[in-house]
Amino acid sequence: MTMSRSPAARVRAATALLAAAVVAAGCGPSSTSAGAESSTLVAYTGQSGDYQINFNPYAPTSIGGGGTIFEPLFFFNVLRDAEPTPKLGTEFAWNADGTQLSVTLRDGVTWSDGEKFTAADVVFTLDMISKHKGMNNTGYAGRAEAVDDTHVIIRFDRPSFLDGPSVLGRIYIVAEHKWKDIADPAVAVVKDPVGTGPYLLEEFKPQAFTFKANPTYWGGEPAVKKVRYLSLSGNQAGAAALKAGQIDWQTGPVPDVKDVAKTYPGYQATITHSNQIALVTCSNAALGCQGPQTDPAVRQAIYHAIDRTQTNALAFENTGSDVSPSFLLPGRDDALVSDKLQNKTAPMRPDPAKAQQLLESAGYAKGSDGIYAKDGAPLSLTLSVVAGWTDYITAVDTMGQQLRQAGIKLTPQQVSWNEFVDAKDRGAFQLIIDSLYQGPAPDPYYLYNYFYSTAQTAAVGAKPGPNVSRFSDPRVDQALDALKLLNPTDTAARQPHLDAIQTRIEQTMPYIPVLTQGTISVHHDAKFTGWPTERDLYASPAVWAHPDNAEVLLRLRPTGK
Repeated sequence: MTMSRSPAARVRAATALLAAAVVAAGCGPSSTSAGAESSTLVAYTGQSGDYQINFNPYAPTSIGGGGTIFEPLFFFNVLRDAEPTPKLGTEFAWNADGTQLSVTLRDGVTWSDGEKFTAADVVFTLDMISKHKGMNNTGYAGRAEAVDDTHVIIRFDRPSFLDGPSVLGRIYIVAEHKWKDIADPAVAVVKDPVGTGPYLLEEFKPQAFTFKANPTYWGGEPAVKKVRYLSLSGNQAGAAALKAGQIDWQTGPVPDVKDVAKTYPGYQATITHSNQIALVTCSNAALGCQGPQTDPAVRQAIYHAIDRTQTNALAFENTGSDVSPSFLLPGRDDALVSDKLQNKTAPMRPDPAKAQQLLESAGYAKGSDGIYAKDGAPLSLTLSVVAGWTDYITAVDTMGQQLRQAGIKLTPQQVSWNEFVDAKDRGAFQLIIDSLYQGPAPDPYYLYNYFYSTAQTAAVGAKPGPNVSRFSDPRVDQALDALKLLNPTDTAARQPHLDAIQTRIEQTMPYIPVLTQGTISVHHDAKFTGWPTERDLYASPAVWAHPDNAEVLLRLRPTGK
């Protein structure tokens, strides 16, 4: 028997269940003194289901630690054009032709187990990444040498200016004495992390884990003394927790986000547009992908069949914005968008006639059930989404209905986070909904190098880099290689290569653009001050963004409330 409830009753019930879960996880007010509770920040990243312990910053199953426990050499802010912030490094310089990068390291830093941090740790980390392709998400191809304890030289075989932000800002330095005996560091489970960062792991439970401030941190002990990360049942539970005032920082969909201060007293929201939502396809039959989505005509038909206006309204509270098939960021990258593109931004309304023309030209014919088929096989696809991601689930359901009208059958499949990651790594999927992220500096080269470079992918069954679509195209690879040789300030020389990449990825579309996501971050303004806001985006306000989240935690100050 099913009993219906009013929306208000459902929210009250969810809030009550959430309160019980928070107390059970050791997060209720009774578990600590009032003073300690006032400087404990409770965060929710969107994690649904139990945490599986792993603080390896390079493992696909890592649950945290990048920036907070393990630090890069510098912090680069991708949201604005600013000088990098020194972390383990204090200065860096290139030689004239971009083949040698010299880095000065911070002196007097110790690992959290008391061992001294030196240049040998930096060289070890870079060498480790070179030896293990699965760890090399930045495409690092240098050779590092320790000059002395506080100086490192990194040499490249060719000009590599564009490697700078990746090497300096997106590689987390690990302790040689802790990692040298790990056989496969790309996937190793790290349960007892030793880092140089502002936080230490205090406690781990499947429902929640807690970081505590590092009293010997080189930058001084943080004012936020503890950070507790919760696992809840999904976005609805996160919204209920906000309503009850039980979490302090959340990134994800929130009902009535445009009136946060009224709906959630004491809280404020910041919406940023940097990640692009995409239907990621296992696109490359030559590397083992199987299914209709390996046909570019099918991917193009899906692109034209999506009603982005409806999807934005129903799934994202109209917080999404235009997305370009080039995956350049509208606004930030307008000057770089190619004049050769068919669409500079994806159409917000569907074009069923265009989708029909693409499919029928590729040999598909519509059956009596309204679904296209080819060689007796219906055009049927499975689209995977992480259970608990309510906005993405709504988007998937909405797009499934839209594609049905275009003669494409889409079957949604909700999976756990671990299943989602495993499917991406093995290429065991047809379509997944995910987002493409930006690189370490505001330059589209990095996104292209991550998601479209042959060097960042692998055959089905083997772990790739970020290029999980298994996309490989010699023209794109050639353009990426050419860009890497150029100084990024030479915009005129770079544009032909950017044009080549943009036109080719629009034609092949291994990542089908949906929207530029309006990433919603809600923070407890009454309990902590110093949050990044639209007026001062000193770091990404997303709780799951790293190493940005460490920068935020270091800026925050408890109000004592």
